[in-house]
This record gives sequence, C-alpha cells and structure tokens, in this order.
Amino acid sequence: MIEFFEVHKTQLLYATIVIVGVVVLTFTTNLLHNFVMQRGLKKDLGRQPTALNLVKRILNSLWLVMGIMGLIFLFFADAYQKLKHEFQVVLYLGIVAVATIVIASSVHIWFRKSIERKVLAKEDPTAFKFLRYIAVFVVYTVGVLIALLAFPSLKGVAQTALGGAGVIALIAGVASQEALANLVGGVFIISFKPFKIGDIIKLSDAMVGTVVDITLRHTVLRNFENKMIVIPNAIINKEKLINYNLGDIKICERIEFQISYESDLTLAKAIMKQVCEAHPLIFDNRSPVDILNGNDLVRTALISLNESTVTVRAWCWARNYDDSFNMRCDILESVKKRFEAEGIDLAYPHRTLVFKDEELFKSKKQES
Repeated sequence: MIEFFEVHKTQLLYATIVIVGVVVLTFTTNLLHNFVMQRGLKKDLGRQPTALNLVKRILNSLWLVMGIMGLIFLFFADAYQKLKHEFQVVLYLGIVAVATIVIASSVHIWFRKSIERKVLAKEDPTAFKFLRYIAVFVVYTVGVLIALLAFPSLKGVAQTALGGAGVIALIAGVASQEALANLVGGVFIISFKPFKIGDIIKLSDAMVGTVVDITLRHTVLRNFENKMIVIPNAIINKEKLINYNLGDIKICERIEFQISYESDLTLAKAIMKQVCEAHPLIFDNRSPVDILNGNDLVRTALISLNESTVTVRAWCWARNYDDSFNMRCDILESVKKRFEAEGIDLAYPHRTLVFKDEELFKSKKQES
C-alpha cells in the first residue's frame, strides 16, 4: 500500500486537488444561489426561482463532469482520449444552457422593469408585454440552435438557421398552421390595438372581462367572477367584440321594463325617470344647447307593443362600464319596488284557457 502511494503520489495529490476543487465550486455555486434568492437580487431574479434552480443544477453538474474528466485524465489516460469528445460536448451544452437561461432571464427582467415604469407613468404597457414574450422566445431559439452546432448531423441546419432569415424559416417550418395563426394574430392585436392591457372587452355574454395579458399564442381575460378566460389570438383577432375602453368610455345604459296594458303608462315613465335621475352614478351627457333647450337628463319612451305587454325604456348615461353596471342593478331594484308600491303591473307569463263545451269539461272532470 505504501509502495502504491509512493508510485502514484503525484496523481493522488492532483486527484485530491480536483476533488477539493469540485467541492469548493459546488459549495460556492450553492452559496451564490442562496444569496441571490434570499438577499442580493431577490427583488428581481428571485421572481424566477425555476430559472435560478436550473442554473444551479447545470453548474453543479458541470463541476462534477469536470472533476470526473480530471480523475480519468490522471489515472486512465487512454480512456480519457476516447471519451474526450463526449466530455467536451457535455461541457459545451452546459455552458450554452447556462448562458441562454441567464440572457433570457436578464431580458425578462429588463422588460418587466420597463413594464412597471410604464404602469407607474400610467402609460400603455401592452406592446412591452407582448415584445417580452417574443424576445425571450428568440433567445431560447438561438440558444437551441447554438447547442445544435455540437452535433455534426445537425450542424448544417443550425448554421443555415443562424445565418439570418433561416431562423424564421426554421420556425415556420416546424410550427403548425394554428400556432402561426395565433402568432400573427398577436402581432395584429399589438399593431392595430383593437384593445390593450386593462381594457374591458366583450366577445359574448359568457366572455366579458378585463384584458390581463397578451402572449404569443393567446389573450387572457379576467372575468367578473375572477376567473381567467384564455382565448387563442387567431380566434379573438377575427371575432367581433365590444371594447368598453376604446375611445369615449361613457356608456348609455338602457333600462327596460315590460308592463301590462292596464297599467298607467305615464306614471310608469315618470317613476323610471325619477329613479334614474336620482341615482348618484348618473352622468349628464347633454350638451350646453340641450340643457338650454330644457331636454331631459333621462329620456323615457314606449318602444314596443307586445302580445300582452308593453315595453318601456329609459336611457341613462354613466361615466364608464363599472358605473353603468352598478347603476343598472340599483335602478332595476328601485324601479321594481316603486312599481309595486304604485300599482304598476310587471309582465309575467300567463295563459288563459277557454272551454267551448262547458258540460263536456264538467263530465271529464268528474270522471277523473
């Protein structure tokens, strides 16, 4: 045993240094990871724990691979020559992966800070949010293509793609038609701005909400039940929608009631007008000329004659969508209570049955 140590003393010394080096590098990596997560950059990078954890694992794996390479080189020189290329590929992929993740995270952080500044300045952050997804996607795509350079069979494809327009051609070649349609739809949304982050839009009665995000693939709405509605960009881009925040945001709310023919129409219109004008959220949309001419703040009218009812409508203006919704709910409740107190009959479904042969009806009733 002593003779073995004497013969391989130099190799054992270097092996010890290699092992200690791997331990020190691993310890330092874990220490830096904890520092970033808990103290130094917690405000920024700490919001991306998955990326940080992945970088830590890759670096620790690289230190281990380097240590194994060093030990094999010291004790098994022939085996090292055979495995040298494989080790180099692993190191190359590891370095590319770490660089790609770090760059992508840095780009993400820069865009996030820019978005926060836009929000604080009360500016529209929609374009920055969408560009963030594109930038991060491009970084990861380029990283994958650079990683492919390590494989001879794929080197030509990677070089062509990295040459310029080849990146777009490669993405277009491997992407499905639906994915491309969603991407193009997202670009159209950002370019022509039918809506932006923070707008309230309506596609149907079941799809109404606030736009919270626009990604490469889809648009996300938060409805009034606090549920997220995910709509592919290709679909929302060709749908007819209502944007309650586009242009002039004030809204004309139409309050309708169906009352019976026997009810006092004049009284019903007066009640609706009084209740609407007394609501605190009512908005005076009259021009100075309208006010001078004595036009009513709230207009009421009979708009249709139905089979057994008449429909009365009041036009009320509100400052925005939220006010109009709250105002509508309050007015409906208040008008119903006033109608009940004043004897105005609200319509409800009813049917009158007329029997021509009363004796036949009585006989059938007795038999049953």
